[in-house]
Amino acid sequence: MTRTYASFPAIYALVKEIPEGQVASYGMVASLLPGVTPRIVGFAMAATPEGEGIPWQRVINSAGRISERDGATRQHDRLVEEGVTFLKSGKVDWAAHRWQGPGEAWLEVAGIDFMDFLTIQSGWPG
Repeated sequence: MTRTYASFPAIYALVKEIPEGQVASYGMVASLLPGVTPRIVGFAMAATPEGEGIPWQRVINSAGRISERDGATRQHDRLVEEGVTFLKSGKVDWAAHRWQGPGEAWLEVAGIDFMDFLTIQSGWPG
């Protein structure tokens, strides 16, 4: 059964802010959206509609790994094609590829003050 939440469109809009060659954790995405948990972000990524340009592959777990599931190899391959590097441990190199957050326009539309964003960002992995 695929779960759907009213927050999925907001999650997809935010994930579209993650540029090629960068990754975010489920928690990073959730931290910017009220009422959204990392688990809901995971459900949204699993239910990503095809053909809408949503870079689902750029969202990984907070340990810096691709979660074990169907599609994990495809996700890994897509990230490598985008230039994302992995450490010998199998983790993404957070220092090189961690997303720094959405642009100012997204923050303004979301009603997030830049100083508040910096506080949120300080809790992100990496």
